[in-house]
Amino acid sequence: MPRLWRSGAAGSYILDSSADLNRFLADVERRAFRMARLATADAEEALDIVQEAMFGFARRYGGRTAGEWAPLFYRTLQSRIIDWQRRTGLRNRWRVWFGGGDEGDGHDPLENIADGRTPDPESALADRAVGTAIEAALRQLPLRQRQAFLLRSWEGLGVAETATAMGCSAGSVKTHYSRAVHTLRSLLEEYR
Repeated sequence: MPRLWRSGAAGSYILDSSADLNRFLADVERRAFRMARLATADAEEALDIVQEAMFGFARRYGGRTAGEWAPLFYRTLQSRIIDWQRRTGLRNRWRVWFGGGDEGDGHDPLENIADGRTPDPESALADRAVGTAIEAALRQLPLRQRQAFLLRSWEGLGVAETATAMGCSAGSVKTHYSRAVHTLRSLLEEYR
């Protein structure tokens, strides 16, 4: 489990021994990685984003009550994702002008994790097809709709918590979520 540091007096860093904070971060780590990977389509970039979000969250909000952590963590994560997209957009503009490219190996670290259940091959193939279709459909959503959907449906945050995490009003969350659900239903109709 990673050791978490937070800012102490005069800019020094002290070890945060909060077991609750460590458990919270361990609990959200995998889901945060999936969110970042959906946004970046690159496992290494996603890992960097999640790590930055965790350290930033622990440094700024580790002293808050545990009930406040989920929306604050996801707000931190979404900010890091948006920052990454802005940097990448700028970098890509320069690459187009100068003809450079970036080649990744496409390796997904989650594929190496053993699955405790052993479905039959037909079920495994169907599960993989559905998972691939869901991931592709989520990638087609605009960023704010994807954020609202993931925070509300995957993370189970309420409207107010999602609004805090996204930095927008509750009405905007409802609109983005509704549009996301409608779009996903139409994109995934064949899997109903």
